[in-house]
Amino acid sequence: MENQNKDQLLVRAKQSFNSYEEMYKVVDFLNKNLKDKGIIVGLSKNIVDNNMIITIYEV
Repeated sequence: MENQNKDQLLVRAKQSFNSYEEMYKVVDFLNKNLKDKGIIVGLSKNIVDNNMIITIYEV
């Protein structure tokens, strides 16, 4: 039986902050430099309150 958790990402940290137009550049930089460490950074926008949410995942 195959381990189903193998393909899941583990959330390590999540933080909400005021919207910053070029935050995607920071996330792109982090992802390019941390991928070999098994870390992925995600960015999403909460359209209700115009906040950004950054999430750090472990592969």
